[in-house]
Amino acid sequence: MSHPLLQERLELQQRLPPCVRVSRSRNPLNNHSFEQNYRTCCTILLSLTRSRCLPKGLALHAHIIKSGINSVPLVCHHLINFYSKLQRPFESTLVFGEAPLKSSTTWSSAISSLAQNEAPGMALQYFREMIRSGIRPDDHTFPCAIKSSAMFLDHHLGGMIHCFSVKTAFDLDVFVGSSVVDMYAKCGKIDMARNMFDEMPERNVVSWSGMICGYGMMGETDEALCLFKLALEEGLGVNDFTYSSVIRVCGTSTLLELGRQIHGLCLKTSYDLSSFVGTSLISLYSKCGLVEGAYQVFNEAPVKNLGMWNAMSIACAQHGHTNKVLNLFKQMERDAGMKPNFITFLCVLYACSHAGLVQEGKYYFKLMKDYGIEPGDQHYASLVDCLGRAGNLQEALKVIEEMPMKPTESVWGALLTGCRIHRDTDLAAYVADRVFELGPVSPGLHVLLSNTYAAAGRYEDAAKSRKMLQEGGVKKETALSWVEERNRTHTFATGDRRHERYKEIYQKLEELGDEMEKAGYVADTNFVLQQVGDQERSEAIRYHSERIAIAFALITIPPERPIRVMKNLRVCGDCHNAIKFMSKCTGRIMIVRDNNRFHRFENGNCTCGDYW
Repeated sequence: MSHPLLQERLELQQRLPPCVRVSRSRNPLNNHSFEQNYRTCCTILLSLTRSRCLPKGLALHAHIIKSGINSVPLVCHHLINFYSKLQRPFESTLVFGEAPLKSSTTWSSAISSLAQNEAPGMALQYFREMIRSGIRPDDHTFPCAIKSSAMFLDHHLGGMIHCFSVKTAFDLDVFVGSSVVDMYAKCGKIDMARNMFDEMPERNVVSWSGMICGYGMMGETDEALCLFKLALEEGLGVNDFTYSSVIRVCGTSTLLELGRQIHGLCLKTSYDLSSFVGTSLISLYSKCGLVEGAYQVFNEAPVKNLGMWNAMSIACAQHGHTNKVLNLFKQMERDAGMKPNFITFLCVLYACSHAGLVQEGKYYFKLMKDYGIEPGDQHYASLVDCLGRAGNLQEALKVIEEMPMKPTESVWGALLTGCRIHRDTDLAAYVADRVFELGPVSPGLHVLLSNTYAAAGRYEDAAKSRKMLQEGGVKKETALSWVEERNRTHTFATGDRRHERYKEIYQKLEELGDEMEKAGYVADTNFVLQQVGDQERSEAIRYHSERIAIAFALITIPPERPIRVMKNLRVCGDCHNAIKFMSKCTGRIMIVRDNNRFHRFENGNCTCGDYW
């Protein structure tokens, strides 16, 4: 009776419906046989699991203990499953520990509970103990253990469990095989996943979806879409996870028209009502620059899970709808009873950073602990970015120095971004020293440091930074911009003349340049980061990839449609100013996505307010 969980069960026992309340005079279960008693309890447990009713479940658990039927493995299985579905894995392990008889089903239930509730380490520990106990894993246990390996992104560990399944001939089971495919795909070993997929004697929707998702994660869009088409041709009953995976592929590749067609398929099959599909659709429309479509999907969703709320928050933050992000944060708990998680706070901090809301950013950063969330390195990077962009560089440095963990590349990169914006090369040099202490870092950070020096006119230091990048054998990412037109994606680099219509494109650029100069545009050649003459600097900035993409869109996309240009790097300050003039001179709406956010240009203005 001293056990806190048992005490809670007994206190809540009176909440049971009369048919199962423990009372020797009224409880009908006391008049039944032992077998009838435990079978009735199993039936009621299944009902309470479906309804997610914790108080009545705790009370029934107390009755099970008092009546002694917790010795039945099937009852333990249903109890573990009940607590698992209510996201209480600790209680699941208590039930497992108290079980006098542990069958393979009991072990599988406990491992599944841990794997399903983001405790992969404990799940694998239980898997090892199960094997040491002489219990042979089955087609329920192997998928849970393999899923736990995937959560660690450890294909070596997953591979060992895969080998074990081969030795016991469970690799031929469709559920085990599907989990192996999914594990290798999530770990980035797409070739190993495909080999397993091709060798499977039978495939189900999980194996198909795992391969599609894996190709999407690796950026192999064509392979992912071909597999989806093949699955439809073979009459596979695709589910919401399949649709969600394909829609994410379309969103990552900004294939808006194809994404719309798949959205139509979801509507016909009623999968648009799924929270997983809804989340992917919100991301699709947001990444393709159509935030209105994201709003529509969100507002029409009958049930919204936390992932959908977070997806909408990310969409609003990237499109500069900062007030909407803050309102969503308040609504999700007040109206939907959803508690924010670490991703929710990342969305809010990102929105504050890109809107210059320093005080709000500090407030939400401190608020995390009230929700029991310890800030991670990404949250610190967002706070440093918020302070750095606003010019509070010393305060940002202080935040880094007081971090409870070692600063990561992203944290130092956020401060370096602030140094570049405010041209503080002395602090940038200090940051560079700290960055190089980390060992090998991404080429983007080297380029950021070089650009910081170049913006301040320190071209020799900029050249040294680029030389270090070259000596490391790493190439700078090429600036690219692309436009989708008639289900075809057209990609352009700076000064690109490879397109079949390049003569028309450059003619349009010349015409547009004359109109912009008449409207008052003057090129800011400070954004050319090489030490060259004024004429060369002016020529270099005129043919940046986003300008070529816009010129192409002007000659191919009808006037009534907005122009949407995607870019893999940050748009430079002069191009940002130039596109404002382009929108004013042409009367067109131009939506440009760079690697930070979306910019919507209309009548000479941008939604970012020149703060990005």
